[in-house]
Amino acid sequence: MSKSTAVAKKKKWSEMTPEEKKRKRTRTKIVIKRQLPFYGLMLPGFICLAIFCYLPLPGILVAFKDYNWKDGIFGSDWMNPIWKNFEFFFVSDVAGRVTFNTIFYNVIQLVLGPVLAITVAVLLNEIRGKVSASIYKGAILLPTFISWVIVQYIMYALMNPGRGILSSVFGMDINFYMEPSYWRFIMPLIYLWKGFGYNSVLYVAAISGINTDYYEAAELDGASRWQKIKHITLPLLKPTFVILTLLAIGNIFKGGAGDWQGFITATNNSGMLYPTTDVIDSYVYRALRTLNDYGMSAAASLYQSVVGFVLVLVTDRIIHRIDPDSSML
Repeated sequence: MSKSTAVAKKKKWSEMTPEEKKRKRTRTKIVIKRQLPFYGLMLPGFICLAIFCYLPLPGILVAFKDYNWKDGIFGSDWMNPIWKNFEFFFVSDVAGRVTFNTIFYNVIQLVLGPVLAITVAVLLNEIRGKVSASIYKGAILLPTFISWVIVQYIMYALMNPGRGILSSVFGMDINFYMEPSYWRFIMPLIYLWKGFGYNSVLYVAAISGINTDYYEAAELDGASRWQKIKHITLPLLKPTFVILTLLAIGNIFKGGAGDWQGFITATNNSGMLYPTTDVIDSYVYRALRTLNDYGMSAAASLYQSVVGFVLVLVTDRIIHRIDPDSSML
């Protein structure tokens, strides 16, 4: 039966007879009952999504209001003009600097992060011993779970002027916490070290889902290990790569792809390093602590979210034009 014939035979609910409606309800109940365990597994995720992503949505109004905690979100007066909270950020003398820093660090992570993660994932997949593979996976995943406070202590032990390892052992007489230029390289290295393990595990999971028949057929044809990686593993990782890249592009206006605490803790919040380490999130955080201006903070966050959303849509449209099968929408 052709697709057009199947579509033509479909009836609307209003055109069905009572018996057909009854049979359709019965089939629907059977399908729901069969899928009930899967719905139960999804329920905790949906609850968390609703609590942390949808319930706070009315907070967007704070970006357009003169927020007063006594009156609350809905009782506070509207700003006059309504975009005044956005002006506070955009007319400041540091808006251009923090925007550039935010994009600069995220672009580096966007380019180097997947390359490093895919490389490590492919190497892990080539390890035949299960015990060895588990040890390596745990080792590369460990930095992901290290808090930024611990990272701060590690960095200070390395770069402390006079008593740090780089100074006392290697004789590098540099005060890194007074020289902002070095942090153009230090911050990307820290974020790559801390984040590549998590992304590698995602790619390892994607590789483990590849049908082994492809590899067996390639071996029968005499393919080498590199040829199997090049012609099977890497092409089949493309959907995972596209999804993770789209998520990263959505966070390109957020410091550290959403994990911005490193720009404050790893740098000891040194004011001398602001020219190269100050991103939108860290600037808003300090402004909020100093001025208690909730409206400006909400406006900057809304600005980041809207730009990220637009970038995701534009990127997905570009991907759709190049390869429709890899598009998400």
